Amino acid sequence: MAIAVCMGATMMCSFGVAPASLVVLPTGSMVTPAVPSANISAFAPVANVPPFGACTSMANPTVAAATAAALGVLTPMPCVPMTTSPWIPGTPTTINGAMPAVDASCKLMCNWGGCISVLNPGQTTLMVQ
Repeated sequence: MAIAVCMGATMMCSFGVAPASLVVLPTGSMVTPAVPSANISAFAPVANVPPFGACTSMANPTVAAATAAALGVLTPMPCVPMTTSPWIPGTPTTINGAMPAVDASCKLMCNWGGCISVLNPGQTTLMVQ
């Protein structure tokens, strides 16, 4: 059993420089002790996944351009998550708002090469399978 992820969960991107908190909109999803829990469709950039401070991925065009302008010295630029696919793998046995729920072991991929993982699920009482 794993712990369900909910609104306010702390996340970190492998190319980010600061953690961010997941935003889960209260639209027909399960409610953990006091806040909505996430399903795999909670991946919209900025609306669900806020920026992680600055980005250090050379796959990000703004980072690549700034690094080239600095003669090859890695120059982080402001993070704008580019998440276009759902959380993986989800929990297929726990349905949350007609979609699989997100547990603390799920990952979200950024198009700039980052892997977003959950540091703190935001609650510790609701378990999913």
